[in-house]
Amino acid sequence: MSTKSFKFDVLARALHLLPSEMAHDIALNALEMGFAPRLECEYDLSTDFAGLKLPNPLGFAAGFDKNAYVADEILSSGFGFVECGTVTPMPQSGNPKPRLFRLKEDLAIVNAMGFNNIGLSKFVDNLRLRHHKKGIVGANVGANKDSQDRISDYQEGVRRVWLHSSYVTMNISSPNTKGLRDLQSKAALEELLGRVNEVRGLQTRVHGQRPLFLKVAPDLSDFDIASIAKTILWAKIDGLIVSNTTISRPDGLKSKYQSRNGGLSGAPLMELSTKVLAAFKSELGDKIPLMGVGGIMSGDDAIKKFEAGAKAIQIYTGYIYKGPNLVKDIHKAIAEYRGIA
Repeated sequence: MSTKSFKFDVLARALHLLPSEMAHDIALNALEMGFAPRLECEYDLSTDFAGLKLPNPLGFAAGFDKNAYVADEILSSGFGFVECGTVTPMPQSGNPKPRLFRLKEDLAIVNAMGFNNIGLSKFVDNLRLRHHKKGIVGANVGANKDSQDRISDYQEGVRRVWLHSSYVTMNISSPNTKGLRDLQSKAALEELLGRVNEVRGLQTRVHGQRPLFLKVAPDLSDFDIASIAKTILWAKIDGLIVSNTTISRPDGLKSKYQSRNGGLSGAPLMELSTKVLAAFKSELGDKIPLMGVGGIMSGDDAIKKFEAGAKAIQIYTGYIYKGPNLVKDIHKAIAEYRGIA
């Protein structure tokens, strides 16, 4: 183990002794100060996803680097891409604290953050600072909680981040902004995608093509899945991210924090999110590439996502609990799955 990796490992263990949100902020600061572990993928896992040439199909999900402070440090830790955000047009502080809870016994997290972020202007400034650097960095955009026109917020988000991001994700599936998930309904989603496509068309003509993704919830019925699938095909969305956190609480949770309000991520989400991923694959076939997210805690979990239809995957909570070893495990598992290890 390198000196830098050893320091990171010691820091990670210490952070688990601190309150969750404080630990998150310290981790971000540590990455900015150069404590990121450097990890190279030992295999050729290059992947084409919606026109993106990914060095490997493992990405870091949105929610950790909300403000695009440490994208390059994350990329250097063995990830093929990173998604920053969620960012909203105006800065907002999010929901009242405490709002982030570790369910250690369950290898899970409950978060009720509420899109706390520095706003589009500063977010875009941070992206602009790395504009000529290598690496695939996506921007995840959302709506302010007090917005009078949430679809307009998405239009502004897509427009502002377009030039400085590798791809754009519309997050309509966070459970922590009241009413946001209503945008997944057929009529609302058609209006959202129709209006965003107006911005997309203009930005493409001026600045060039970018893949546009949609991130959905795992708490969807079969009817919802079929409806969303038809709508994104109609709107020519480039990729679908399945899924965000869940408002459900699977049987068997042990932690005292299981009843806290917010979205549940980590190991208990694996089964539900993978089931929904497979359902979207059944509806969409190969027409739209799928990104599998939710509950990946091992290389075996990663392979289950690919078997369910994913072409790329993202982790977050798994990394909090498992650290760089999870990245190595996933790299190896994918290489074996592809028959190159």
